[in-house]
Amino acid sequence: MNKILIEQVKEILQEEDSLAALCNTSALLNQSLVDINWVGFYLYKNNQLVLGPFQGKVACTRIPVGKGVCGTSFENKLLLNIDNVHEFPGHIVCDSDSKSELVVPLIAKNKAIGVLDIDSPSYKRFSLDDEETMSEIAKMIAEKLVD
Repeated sequence: MNKILIEQVKEILQEEDSLAALCNTSALLNQSLVDINWVGFYLYKNNQLVLGPFQGKVACTRIPVGKGVCGTSFENKLLLNIDNVHEFPGHIVCDSDSKSELVVPLIAKNKAIGVLDIDSPSYKRFSLDDEETMSEIAKMIAEKLVD
């Protein structure tokens, strides 16, 4: 687990404004992670996932719950580490350069409130260490968002 990255996110989350904290968290992750082309958040609003702060190319603005990697992760409250997004049933192509994806649901008080989404232009990019680190970060973010 990347303890330094987790500590940096903890510091960012001291910011009282949640939007500002999410903006800087996405910037930190974008600067810290290698071989990624998109990182950001989708937040649950009006029965769908709506684009939140991110770093990368223009993204899909709204994702239906249960659709694509993000919607599936959110609906099932499960981390999804997809080695090849083109093989994922119902994959939503926001950026044709993305080949693998890690999506971690943001869960607070047993309720899903959004997802942390990270894309890579390489197949099989995300490791177990990435899963553990991003799960810890997602937990801290979810707690921040429900405060």
